[in-house]
Amino acid sequence: MKISQHIRKFLEYCEITQNRSKKTLENYNHYLKRFEEFLSEDIDPKDLTLKKIQNYRLFLNRFIDDRGGQLGIKTQNYHIIAVRAFLKYLVKNDVRSLAPEKIELSKIPERTVEVLSREELDRLFKAIDKTKKTGYRDAAILETLYSTGLRVSELTSLNRDQIDLKRREFMVRGKGKKPRIIFLSKKAANAITTYLKDRNDNLNPLFTNNGQGTKCDDILDEERRRLSTVSIENIVRKYALKAGIIKKVTPHTLRHSFATELLVNGADIRSVQEMLGHSSITTTQIYTHLSNKKLREIHEKYHK
Repeated sequence: MKISQHIRKFLEYCEITQNRSKKTLENYNHYLKRFEEFLSEDIDPKDLTLKKIQNYRLFLNRFIDDRGGQLGIKTQNYHIIAVRAFLKYLVKNDVRSLAPEKIELSKIPERTVEVLSREELDRLFKAIDKTKKTGYRDAAILETLYSTGLRVSELTSLNRDQIDLKRREFMVRGKGKKPRIIFLSKKAANAITTYLKDRNDNLNPLFTNNGQGTKCDDILDEERRRLSTVSIENIVRKYALKAGIIKKVTPHTLRHSFATELLVNGADIRSVQEMLGHSSITTTQIYTHLSNKKLREIHEKYHK
């Protein structure tokens, strides 16, 4: 069996046995298709050498797309991660090929994230005009993002019937379809309650667009009314500009701000990891650098 056939089998394995998300499957398919195109010939897996992988990495590093753009180091690593996952699958199925542990990822610069200060957050929330038709909805969206640290995709998938506003908690399935409990602040729960009271429909999506009419005959119609991730991103960006915040503000900025606020106020990193839905503690550790700003305040206050 040639490598192209094994790749098809690997993708089926990811879909059926591992139950990977649609997005993961799309990414693996994209990265491995590029790998196949680079090989130019449908070789046997046992003929895959470290030299071929090195040449592929050079190809990725020098790749120029139709718009003249290059692949970042992080994107190049995603391509290599897909190849390594494929090779691990071959090992598991006793197919002779290159050992996946021989392939190392490129080192990338230490990641930094942007967060909003308390003063910027106050300005952001004050920028919402609740006298406007979308005011209550937008306030609920921003309060929920900051209160929970949800990813934008997790926020858009929320339904009314999964939110317990009395207990101020609900469950989501994040990356890898892993379930986790989410807690709402009183402000966020009140904002959602006010927004839902202002709604004049019984649609299940928690956050909806302003589509004409309220009658929906089926689930498909309901889903057309659900706010998209792009719409949420535009809403956050709109209020950041209105508030005069120079930084690039996205829903993920509010997620970063949520995590940093917890750490600065004494939360342990393991709890923050669980609340964010990170599979690895190393992902959460990026926020410890930001929370170290508290050390400067302590130094200035007590060192004379």
